[in-house]
Amino acid sequence: MVETERREAEENIAMKRVFLILSTILLSIGTGGGPLIMRLYYIHGGKRIWLSSFLETAAFPIMFIPLAISYLCRRRHFTATQAQKPKLVSMKPRLFVAAAGIGMITGVDNYLYAYGLAQLPVSTSSLIISTQLVFTACFAFLLVRHKFTAFTINAVVLLTIAAAVLGMGASVDRPSGESTKDYVMGFVMTILAALLYGFILPLVELVYKKTKQVLTFSLVMETQIVMNAGATLFCIIGMIINNDFKVIPREAKEFELGEAKYYVVLVMSAVIWQTFFVGVVGVIFCASSMLSGIIISVLLPVTEVLAVFFYHEKFQAEKGVSLTLSLWGFCSYFYGEIKQAKKKKKIPKQETELLSQSLPNP
Repeated sequence: MVETERREAEENIAMKRVFLILSTILLSIGTGGGPLIMRLYYIHGGKRIWLSSFLETAAFPIMFIPLAISYLCRRRHFTATQAQKPKLVSMKPRLFVAAAGIGMITGVDNYLYAYGLAQLPVSTSSLIISTQLVFTACFAFLLVRHKFTAFTINAVVLLTIAAAVLGMGASVDRPSGESTKDYVMGFVMTILAALLYGFILPLVELVYKKTKQVLTFSLVMETQIVMNAGATLFCIIGMIINNDFKVIPREAKEFELGEAKYYVVLVMSAVIWQTFFVGVVGVIFCASSMLSGIIISVLLPVTEVLAVFFYHEKFQAEKGVSLTLSLWGFCSYFYGEIKQAKKKKKIPKQETELLSQSLPNP
């Protein structure tokens, strides 16, 4: 019995590691590709901010595919073991309401981010968004009591300095013909987006801890679907008020890359952004909101490099220094996590040895 439980625990740990790797890959694709394709829409004539916000979560129905696969696998396991028959939906009403509420907040954050990227180059936007790590760290400490190690603090400091260094050359990136008012508004909106998302990440982790349900892959997917549905609904309301649905056909005809490519850009934008949100929730499920914030922050300079390559944005020396500092901070965080994991493994072993020494000899 003990051996079976031990084997199942090892299998769960292995599966969680695989899921973490997969989530990190998805998060990387979304972090790098999402801003680039959204900026592509704006560069070539797109002007609908509510539409861009909507596309960030509109592809959530894709998540029904892995959810259905997970359900079928659980049914097969039920047939083989005669265990308790799995439910189609495992989410409790309390978790559903919480996820829907976070989804609405995410919709607000999507709008703030889309507004900022409409006014700022990708490199400048990424610079500002990288400050979300500082907000994530603060809210993670307040909401979920995330413990700071010296390595975590070092990572936060390095990434903050990286953002500050990059800011030294941000002024030369202002798009030609853009007014100072629009640029400042984009700057402010992006800062607010970073702050709000820094709050959302620990909030999701807190909801998981307070839900009083065993967290499974299926439950994570259900939560993600409800959150994205809430954000999408919020943006649809904004699109209706702003008459975006009426303007889309005309904007498609006027799009510089052509009408067909206009719709391709919209679809690809929705799909790529969905990988971002799935990756974020997966990393929080397998690790923590802090790790999610670290991964996003370290990938932002990479996004800047891609923007330089695809959109010929300027790559000053400040951006090279920022990239180096960000990678350093990323390595510092993971080194600290590895040391913490080793320390946790040593404690039970030492307790076992002390217990065996205290027992009387037979």
